[in-house]
Amino acid sequence: MSHFERRRPGAAAMLLPLPLLFCHPAVAQDAPPAQPADASDKIAEVVVTAQRREQKLQDVPIAVTALSAEQVQDRGIQNVSDLSALAPGLQISKTASNTTISQITIRGLSQINPAIYWDPAVGIYVDGVYIGKAQGSVFDIVDLERVEVLRGPQGTLYGRNTLAGAINLITKRPSGEFGGTVSVEAGNYDALTTKASIDLPKMGIVSMSLAARQEQRDGWVNTSRDSSTSELNNRNGNGLRFAADFDFAPSLLGEYRFDRSVVDQTPNWDQLYRIDTDFGIYPGLTDYASHQRQTHADLDAPMFEKARIMGHAFTLNWDADDANTFKSITGYRTMRWDDSLDLDGSPNDVAFTQRFTHYHQFSQDLQWLGHTDRLNWVGGLYYFGDDGDTDNPQHFFSHSANYDSSYGTKTHAYSGYGQLDYKPLDPLTLSAGLRYTREKKDLTRTFGIVGAGDYLIPPGTSAHKTFSATTPMASIAWQMTPHVNTYLRYAEGFKSGGFNGEYSDPTASSEDNIDETKTPFKPEKQRSYELGSKTTWLDGRALLNAAVYYNKAKDLQESIFLGQGAAATSVRNAGKATIYGAELEGQLSLGHGSRLGFNYAYLHTKYDQFIDEGQDVADNRAFVHAPKNTANVYLDLRLAHFEFTDLRALVDYAYTDSFYTYAYQLSGPGDARYDASKQVAGDTEVPSTSLLNLRLALANMKLGSNAIGEVAVWCRNVTDEDAPTNFIDFGPAFGNLTVANFNDPRTFGITGIVRW
Repeated sequence: MSHFERRRPGAAAMLLPLPLLFCHPAVAQDAPPAQPADASDKIAEVVVTAQRREQKLQDVPIAVTALSAEQVQDRGIQNVSDLSALAPGLQISKTASNTTISQITIRGLSQINPAIYWDPAVGIYVDGVYIGKAQGSVFDIVDLERVEVLRGPQGTLYGRNTLAGAINLITKRPSGEFGGTVSVEAGNYDALTTKASIDLPKMGIVSMSLAARQEQRDGWVNTSRDSSTSELNNRNGNGLRFAADFDFAPSLLGEYRFDRSVVDQTPNWDQLYRIDTDFGIYPGLTDYASHQRQTHADLDAPMFEKARIMGHAFTLNWDADDANTFKSITGYRTMRWDDSLDLDGSPNDVAFTQRFTHYHQFSQDLQWLGHTDRLNWVGGLYYFGDDGDTDNPQHFFSHSANYDSSYGTKTHAYSGYGQLDYKPLDPLTLSAGLRYTREKKDLTRTFGIVGAGDYLIPPGTSAHKTFSATTPMASIAWQMTPHVNTYLRYAEGFKSGGFNGEYSDPTASSEDNIDETKTPFKPEKQRSYELGSKTTWLDGRALLNAAVYYNKAKDLQESIFLGQGAAATSVRNAGKATIYGAELEGQLSLGHGSRLGFNYAYLHTKYDQFIDEGQDVADNRAFVHAPKNTANVYLDLRLAHFEFTDLRALVDYAYTDSFYTYAYQLSGPGDARYDASKQVAGDTEVPSTSLLNLRLALANMKLGSNAIGEVAVWCRNVTDEDAPTNFIDFGPAFGNLTVANFNDPRTFGITGIVRW
């Protein structure tokens, strides 16, 4: 009997039959044949590269959500943060205080620390190149064509830091023919976004395209006249992308991609949300605290967020023969990222911090893809290396405490991987894969008290450690009918260990600070069991996919904000957890070019062990960024057809249950388990939110013989949802000072697009 069957027989019996419920009608022999559908009413087949080769989405034995170029445009997807709830089990937040750092969760596992020594749990890939850090991961992808969200561990084909899943961002390829798109979008808060992309005619062996994007928007938080910053929560950035394909030979194709993204704006306002009335260092500070979104701020410190990101990628594809393809993907990316934060959200000089980061990475992926009549294989060798450093000066309480804090990190990671898919029978596919990963992590750390000449962690303090893991995968897929595909999958995921790059405790000795800095935390691992079905109905006019999963995670890496003198964080291997859930997503053609799409996810998380200061407190710690229920429904309607245009409407609704943002204690005053010296998770709980976006467009307007136009009016956050999205809780040592970031208020505007 398997571990899964021993530990949760009740859950297995309840969840495993779920996908088969959706399959049963499709295999009934007595069902009348469906009426032929008009081609325009069928759901378009989507081709994905989730298994490193092109496959139809409905044939891939993995839980994958794919968003087409049309959905990317109509739903306003510009970067990773716009994807939250658009795939089942996917929850994305921007990290507290910032707009360009992501916190991505899939099926309950995430990372919440934005520092560069910390690895994400969800891997982001742009045209096959891995994005190494969460810092700077929210950048505009110009000319985005398709998004693939892979749910569950992808430790075999994708490898490092895909413990919870992976997100593939695929940009448009040059067409080799002259054409292009220009769009202008204007909205409230003086928002103006312009985009242009152009495909050039093929010149010899080269096809090229160039795209650019510029966005500006005033901040929706105004500041007082004597504040150090004139506004907050504004937008100011631009992006550039260049693509070139080289047909070196009929069987040899080179693909070069360059992207650049520049941001120079103010960050999310850390609005004072809560502070104890007996925190008397600054009388009247409680007057600035509010649980409602405010649009006016009083500040005493400079506020900015700047990022400059550049990436180069070159992919070489060689079709050696009809059965074998060799591929090389080389990537190099650099990032310069700076911010300055007034962390107390008031005109008093309570807490101030800055971060100045330089980071670069290099990756090389060599792949061999092949097939016979009944066998497909993928094999590869992978290298990833990065180097980054952050200068993090801080001061507190009117400069009565000033800290010199900095840290640097390096990684050298090597892996080899392979996967085989074998079809012993036409309806049966057996898959097995394995990846071996070896990573060396290096850390340098400095922490001292400015003016006192006292370095608790002196310059030159360093540590290094090598981590390794073997992550297998096995699956069985059964094509019950041409329209019903079921699969059972087992996979393991791995997120590397590391060091506490921000740890500091001014109340402890220098020896204790150095010892904690040099002590590594272990890799986080997950084992996942998944049963799913992918079904097509009504002669291609409906899709319904379902999955249930049962996961076991161990050595969970939890980021604990200490709030002891400095804005310090400790990373701990808390223990073990059981995670299970169910997901459903589908599309339905309503005829005449209209579509209904939906997804729903149920998530159950439970710590089996959580060690804090030597005690197991598993029943008294919050699971972070793990909403129990999430759902999304979108309705894409063709309201009317005219000789020269179509009238279309898009209704896009997303719901996310409440969730905790820190792994703090669940108990509060009056509970015997309550510890008054520690933060309470409920004080930083994001409430359930509902977001409604609307769009009305005159589409497919004929503009001469070669051009098509579109004019759309839109409104985002139609109901003006007013809810906090993230928090920082400084804890009892800071009088439980808590600040919150809020979602954007209602925005609306008009967009014009011309394509030729």
